[in-house]
Amino acid sequence: MTTVLAIQPAMPRTTPVPIAAARPRKQQKLSPGKENAAAGKPTATNGPVSNIRSRRERPCDACRRRKSRCVIHEGAALCVLCDFHKQECTFVQSPLPRKRKVVDGDKKDSPSVAKKRSVDAEPPPLALTTPTITATAPSPPPPQPLLQASVHLPQLGETLGLQRRQHSRYIGLSSPFDPTLIGLSQFDIRNESTFDLGTLRRVNDHECFIMLPDENTQDHAEEANYLSHVEQLVHPHGPALLDIYFQVVHPNYPIIQKHLFIERYRTGDRSFSPALLAGMYILALNWWSFDSKLANYSKPDAARLEAIAMRSLTLAMERPKLSTVQAGLLLLQRPESDSWSLTTQLVAIGQELGLHLDCSSWSIPHWERGLRKRIAWALYMQDKWSSLIHGRPSHIFNANWAVKPITEDDFNEEGDGYEARQEGTEEEREEDHRSRILFAQMISLTQIMAEVMDTFYTQTAIQDFANAGRKSTELILARAKPVQIKLRQWHERLPAEVKMHALSKSKLISTGYLHLAYFATEITLHRRIVQSLDTKEPDNYGLFMCRNAAKTRLISAMDFVNRLKPEHLQSFWFFASKVNFTLIGTFGSLLWATAPAREEAEFYKLRLREYRWTLSVSSKRADFLDYAVSMLDASRAMLNNLAEKPSLAEQISKVGVPPPAPPMMYPVVRQPRFDEGEDMHMNDDGASFEGFDDESQYGSRPGSGAQSPRSQ
Repeated sequence: MTTVLAIQPAMPRTTPVPIAAARPRKQQKLSPGKENAAAGKPTATNGPVSNIRSRRERPCDACRRRKSRCVIHEGAALCVLCDFHKQECTFVQSPLPRKRKVVDGDKKDSPSVAKKRSVDAEPPPLALTTPTITATAPSPPPPQPLLQASVHLPQLGETLGLQRRQHSRYIGLSSPFDPTLIGLSQFDIRNESTFDLGTLRRVNDHECFIMLPDENTQDHAEEANYLSHVEQLVHPHGPALLDIYFQVVHPNYPIIQKHLFIERYRTGDRSFSPALLAGMYILALNWWSFDSKLANYSKPDAARLEAIAMRSLTLAMERPKLSTVQAGLLLLQRPESDSWSLTTQLVAIGQELGLHLDCSSWSIPHWERGLRKRIAWALYMQDKWSSLIHGRPSHIFNANWAVKPITEDDFNEEGDGYEARQEGTEEEREEDHRSRILFAQMISLTQIMAEVMDTFYTQTAIQDFANAGRKSTELILARAKPVQIKLRQWHERLPAEVKMHALSKSKLISTGYLHLAYFATEITLHRRIVQSLDTKEPDNYGLFMCRNAAKTRLISAMDFVNRLKPEHLQSFWFFASKVNFTLIGTFGSLLWATAPAREEAEFYKLRLREYRWTLSVSSKRADFLDYAVSMLDASRAMLNNLAEKPSLAEQISKVGVPPPAPPMMYPVVRQPRFDEGEDMHMNDDGASFEGFDDESQYGSRPGSGAQSPRSQ
């Protein structure tokens, strides 16, 4: 008969009072003879040292160092972990003294200097609609995990990318592990086959991974120390910060298995990735002051959290898991983050984990398939938008990307091993549905943006345009037509739930980053067209049409920024948003620099001045906009060197009246009317500008005019 020894902390600690209690678990009863079995355990060495337990809850020396649960089967000489690692099981070391955090009641982080706060005081509850993590408000983590269920957690043991003590690496077709030879191995019911180099894990008939133990990697023992440091830095506000994360960040960036994470946290499991937990805390700190109770306390040191997270993440890359990619992606969502090198590392780690593959038929838990797809597409977006904002080549190619499109079923968290579930309110379910649509639409838009980058910004495309000479604009317009149609259709089919005017009961609305990304994609396309124009021929009708379309995009984008409300500005913004705001100003500066006449240049000068004022005011609610303001100032400084442009009257006197356009070659375009200093009047039906969509050379259909879509 196999029995499990319940481990209790060596020192008493207060029990967390749950706010939203989970369904009680069945506790295993201790065998009457278990204590005696532990007491009568013989030594595993030949020397006089005894490994008999003096106390029922005392772990062996090895388990104490690992901070792991020590389990002794009845009649066994060694504990489970010592037997697994083929090492001696001793009980000679004294218990390590527990570190207690001393808090001075006179410090400024106390809401009242007259009251002293102990380290075990219950943290202030988060003033959100449904707190989920504050149900367990623990003190600093104990030296060893407090697991009340069982040593083996099936919801993680059956996974491929989230196992506790081992990690997986994908075996490619050209690697030394030939698929034919792998097929000769004997696999058990878990589709695993153990051999000298590790354990083969087959997920389907033709794809296989090798599982390797974590303990053989560099500084594996330091992970528990990093996790303890992370928890101590935010204590006692960790649960409240996690509540903020799951209310503000997670709905709009769902790369965490929410229910599994919460239930593991409730039951006392502290085997989380330190980098992942730190990343969640760091992002949540952006909304620290939004909670009236947390605002009374001093904010935890985000810089120290970041330092620990980056060190821990570097070590975790030696034993890659899904949590490694999750942590890296979260750290890259910080407004101040700008790491192209970390993005490339995450892409490589994702490929080691097989995130670029289709996992639909893999023999892994159903919920893990959905989680892998969400993480994979988040990694795809990270790579593609990093490529745009840094102006560097992408590391993900369609030829090697087999991930299926995201579906509603990929957000299903059923079957994670925990039965207790707290039903959300109708309002929460509506917000979850809207957020899932937002995430899926951002993926679709990113695919179109990636096509824009592949069409116009690769080295091959740049060389093609250079070889075309004076016909480069014509070539660019021809290649722009298909992707412009896709972009317009995406905008027209945008679901009502994620349009800018959609009603939402949420205090914060994150749809702004999706629409901003749309304008950034439009600008990236038209920016390439403007760069190819020959401004030395002001009578060129094609020049007028292209610049007129570009002006429409710019004014629409600026109008969108001007209409952002506090609930948009203070919400979660995708990492690329900081630069996407900047690209609007860069595009306006480009149109100013290339304006053929003084009057047009003055128009852009005035609009850029207004745009800078809008950004400055908005930055009071979204401080990441300060970057866009500084970049706009840098562009303005460069424009000081611009030579004075001739007036339109001077151009006409030199060139004469331009000849009319040849019939049937160029469409009739309704010119936008605007007063200097005022926004152009936009159409109310929200129809997207249909540039390059007919059979003419420049392709703007009659009737569509220079109308730009007003952000929905």
